[in-house]
Amino acid sequence: MRIQLESPRQPDVVQLIDDLDAFQKPLYPPESHHGIDLNALSQPNVLFAVARNADGVALGCGAMVLGPDFSEVKRMYVRPEARGQGLARALLAFVEAEAIARGCTRFALETGPLQQDALALYARMGYEECGPFGDYAPDVHSVFMRKDVQVAA
Repeated sequence: MRIQLESPRQPDVVQLIDDLDAFQKPLYPPESHHGIDLNALSQPNVLFAVARNADGVALGCGAMVLGPDFSEVKRMYVRPEARGQGLARALLAFVEAEAIARGCTRFALETGPLQQDALALYARMGYEECGPFGDYAPDVHSVFMRKDVQVAA
């Protein structure tokens, strides 16, 4: 398994993002969807990681949007056939490490209450529920989480 920063503008990666949207859109009303598009994912302040198998097949992705007060986890997705192998954990740890290397020590995310596997992963990775952050408003279809990290000097 190889995880590295890549452009989201690759056909196989665009398919991952499309698959994520196809999974999430039926779960929540349109006003509760907070995914970001390819243009936003391609900005200089976004770390976009792709996990590939030994044959180079894209199996998962995740992004970290770097901001002045916190960095936000976005677009975490692993293909169903690749789940259960620790890939989501590895992707999240990778984008966190890349963000930490750039001086970020506070992470936040928004996900949906129906995504129990994601919520369990985030909790295992040290994220705790919190209130809305940034431009988010309270929403019964959103779970907000955050994580502060200590970086050794």
